[in-house]
Amino acid sequence: MDKTNVTRQIYEVPTMLLERMELRKLIAERVGSLKVQPPLSMDDLSAIATQVMEERALPASFSGWLMVEIHNQAWKHFVATIPYERRLLLLPKCLSHSVKCEAEMDEFGLLCHRCGRCVIPSLEQKAEELGMMSLVAEGFTSVVELIKNRVVDCVIGVSCLNSLEKAFPLLISHAVPGMAIPLNYDGCKDTEVDTGYVMELMSMREGEEAYLLDYEQLRREVQQWFAPAHLRKYLLSDEKLTMETAFQWMGSDGKRWRPYLLAAAYKALSGKDEVSEDVKRAAIGVECFHKASLVHDDIQDNDETRYGKPTVHVTHGVPMAINIGDALLGEGYRLLSQCTHASLLAEVAQAHVKLCQGQGMELEWSNQPRPVTLEEVLDIFRKKTVPAFEVSLQLGLICAGEELQIRQIFHEFSSALGVAYQLQDDVEDFAGSDKLELRPSSVLAVLCEDNPGVFIEELLHSVDIKAFLNMEEHRPRLERALERVRALVEVYHQEAIGALYSLKNVELKRLLFRITERILDTKKE
Repeated sequence: MDKTNVTRQIYEVPTMLLERMELRKLIAERVGSLKVQPPLSMDDLSAIATQVMEERALPASFSGWLMVEIHNQAWKHFVATIPYERRLLLLPKCLSHSVKCEAEMDEFGLLCHRCGRCVIPSLEQKAEELGMMSLVAEGFTSVVELIKNRVVDCVIGVSCLNSLEKAFPLLISHAVPGMAIPLNYDGCKDTEVDTGYVMELMSMREGEEAYLLDYEQLRREVQQWFAPAHLRKYLLSDEKLTMETAFQWMGSDGKRWRPYLLAAAYKALSGKDEVSEDVKRAAIGVECFHKASLVHDDIQDNDETRYGKPTVHVTHGVPMAINIGDALLGEGYRLLSQCTHASLLAEVAQAHVKLCQGQGMELEWSNQPRPVTLEEVLDIFRKKTVPAFEVSLQLGLICAGEELQIRQIFHEFSSALGVAYQLQDDVEDFAGSDKLELRPSSVLAVLCEDNPGVFIEELLHSVDIKAFLNMEEHRPRLERALERVRALVEVYHQEAIGALYSLKNVELKRLLFRITERILDTKKE
């Protein structure tokens, strides 16, 4: 059997227009009854598609087409609130007449002559009448960049199911608002699409204009909060070594995920374009706690560099570094005390204690190394790493207005994301040639669970476990352990996304989909 036939068996489109329209109507009713908001994860789409296939006795080969149409119905009402001038129509070149087409291709796409030999001119003309942008090009990667840079806010795209299979995870992970219309068959030339359906989706317009966060602008804004001139408005600073060093450390390198999470959650929940002074103080306070924890962690873990530079205790000595970290903790609590919401202090204090419990568990193990289980390590992660993510989201929620359901969603989301982040961090520890000292990590736990006691005893007494495990006779054990931890990263990644299923706030859901991808992608770099 040739490759084309295999592909068509896997990615089959219902043959008749009437059947396609009936299934679209059924899907619209099903998605409407579920009352879920976009974006939906690949797992969500697959689960709903499976239900439809079982109820209608449809072949498994319809699964991809059904998932795309479910995605469309989930986004339909939101896309209809986006002004036409903020939408992009993306068409594939294969809709053109392969023999008679006279158009040229440049770096941006097909330069259509509007000769009328295919449906492209009529679709582009409709887009022009509505005020939409249109582009004839292959692939959705460039579209993600257009969305990211706020050239457009959503995309209505036509493509074959083969291409959509590759693009869909990208569109979902970036929470791109839009709809995708599968071609009625593939083949890469002289293809067809339900033109009337495409025009119907293009023409939708209803309700108030959608509120869309400019994520990149907010990231830049948050970074500016830590510029020296701005930071001096909020932090107590003098020329004495402790406070001046604390101030410099606050303005040093870092991705600022925690203040960004707080500010972004606030904006998505409140619908406000600007952040209040309370939000800004809380965000800077959260970063104070984070930077303080790094100073203390570096001492406890004997780390000599941070951000490619000597750590604070290497530069100033351990006693002074402890004092600098303590000063940052005081600054964080002082900033929170100036905020209107008194519950911010209680939220942070609880997270602070939990983090110390997790760090204490790690230090206790480090004082008396022993075989460790994966569940023990995950428990440390839940106490030490998870609160850093959760507290930022919860503070954003408190500033915007408390909602108990969202509080629980944030807890479940943060629990899964924090574990995924730390698991991936454990894998990254084995990249490069830097020395790696013994600590209770997920990789070590998997090695302990999967290997004999003699090997584990030798491992626990090694000075540099990375060097030990990279020895030729031990490397296969390490590779198996790393593979198992990578699989766990994906399990918790999907668990984090799954926790967002019942969120009704589309912009908040989009934010957290993107945050998950960005945080875990950053760890892969």
